[in-house]
Amino acid sequence: MDGDRTEFETVKARAIRSSAPSKDLVQSLHKMSRILQCFTAHDRTLGLNEIHERTGFPKATAHRLLSTMKEIGFVEQARGRDRYRLGLKLFELGTLFVANLDLHREAQPHVDRLAKLSGEVVHLCIFDGFHAVFVDRKELESGPSSVVMTIEGAPSYCTSVGKAILAWRDEETVDRVIAAGLRRFTPSTITEGAALKADLAATRDRGYSIDRSEHQPNLQCIGAPIRDAGGSVFASVSVSGPTERVTDARIPVLAPFVVQTADEISRALGYAPTWQSAKGRSLPER
Repeated sequence: MDGDRTEFETVKARAIRSSAPSKDLVQSLHKMSRILQCFTAHDRTLGLNEIHERTGFPKATAHRLLSTMKEIGFVEQARGRDRYRLGLKLFELGTLFVANLDLHREAQPHVDRLAKLSGEVVHLCIFDGFHAVFVDRKELESGPSSVVMTIEGAPSYCTSVGKAILAWRDEETVDRVIAAGLRRFTPSTITEGAALKADLAATRDRGYSIDRSEHQPNLQCIGAPIRDAGGSVFASVSVSGPTERVTDARIPVLAPFVVQTADEISRALGYAPTWQSAKGRSLPER
């Protein structure tokens, strides 16, 4: 009996030791992820002290992780090696991800058609938890739409592509965006959480979002949500143009085409709307 117990304890100890590296690896990956999330469109480069303050990691730990991330191309050193920026490997992986998205492949003909119908710029975006990330852009005078080569995100709270997604996300997601701060870009930017929630409720009621020069001056945009096969809103499509062309009077004229385009893309991705969700929608024929 004592021999069996001893053997059991030996096997148990070996199992614990063998699982330790895996656990350490997962923890390191989580820490690297936290470092990557320190960088933003406004904070493109960061020093070791800034990363230490934002993550709470000891400087030695942050430096060790940054060294590893530099080796694999996730970060690069800039400005005399005392600051870090995101590395080219992340861009390569991001571009590869976008190029392989079913969304881009299925949406392309619909995006091209919407640009022809509206005569305005069309954007296709996905949601990363805080931002609407552009994966496609189409202008009428350009050729067929293609993968956006500069992967960038727009604030979700003050753009039509962002609000078209946020309006159908859970309250926890909206609260997280609000807690991150509603920075003012123009005099029209919504900077109060209660006002944003009211705007999102209005978006749900009418079925599309409106950006009234909230992110960029003299630019008005109309966005609509795109759903995956399970019905979850994860992306959006929009029409954008200068205020002299996309006037308040023209918004209700363009909106049905944007909504119809979003619905067609959703169906192409496998979404099958119920009768109740489709009830009451009468869209123009093309």
